[in-house]
Amino acid sequence: MTAPTGTQYPIAAAGYRAVVTEAGAALRSLEHDGRALIAGFAEDAMPSGGAGQVLVPWPNRIRDGRYAFDGATHQLPLSEVGRANASHGLVRWVSWTVVAHTADAVTLAYRLPAQSGYPWLLDLSITYALARGGLAVTQSVTNRGDRTAPYAAGHHPYLRVNDTGCDGWTLRLPAATRLERDPERLLPTGRRPVSETDADFREPRPIGATRLDHAFTDLDRDETGVATTSLVGPGGDGVALWVDGHHRWLQVFTAEGTSRERAAVAVEPMTSPPDAFNSGDDLVRVGPGETFTAAWGIRAL
Repeated sequence: MTAPTGTQYPIAAAGYRAVVTEAGAALRSLEHDGRALIAGFAEDAMPSGGAGQVLVPWPNRIRDGRYAFDGATHQLPLSEVGRANASHGLVRWVSWTVVAHTADAVTLAYRLPAQSGYPWLLDLSITYALARGGLAVTQSVTNRGDRTAPYAAGHHPYLRVNDTGCDGWTLRLPAATRLERDPERLLPTGRRPVSETDADFREPRPIGATRLDHAFTDLDRDETGVATTSLVGPGGDGVALWVDGHHRWLQVFTAEGTSRERAAVAVEPMTSPPDAFNSGDDLVRVGPGETFTAAWGIRAL
């Protein structure tokens, strides 16, 4: 019997093992020396709560599914009906094609056709590769049309340290600014320094009772332009997620209201914030024939 997410593509190297699925090119599992680094989903299940899914050509939400770009107004289907938003892009449930599959890496591709609400033809590619330094994910888009396309990329891994839950985990989140949002539709209302909130984790500290479901920016980066978020348990085991300079935003979510409630923390790399198709904030403009590539990854601590 075929899994709900289609063909499963296992990869392994240097003590790491991962499984990527045909449906959505999702990261179903990732472990190191037998320890799970993400809260994914079972082979006989569909992903819930966006777990491991690729979020393009936009992550997060678009208000009312409506936006204007280069003088034309577009209307997307409302995939988050209860909040009247278009959510998490157009490729979460489609079948991706494997381009290459070796012992330690897999590359999948999908041609996103022009459609109502998003009239641009894009070729998408994503590579998952394992090595001693952990998992590296490289996501690319090429605009095959004759007009510039609006674009933003994201991914939705739920990080985990152990079975005790996140209250006792120590979080380091290298972000100076939090995007505020309204409580009903979770749409942006403005920016605020984390120093004025309960979400200042620039210095590592236990999560405790803090509830997180916000986008963060102004990331502190190393000399190579990489920003790293980490979660560490009381015993010293942990997990880190890094993003390159194209990822200017991180959505961090302690999973309230999901089956993973406070048992995992979603740290979602995003090139643009929620509702960027309307605000234009960090929105990527991909010209005809142009390719945009961004990378992020996960490693054990």
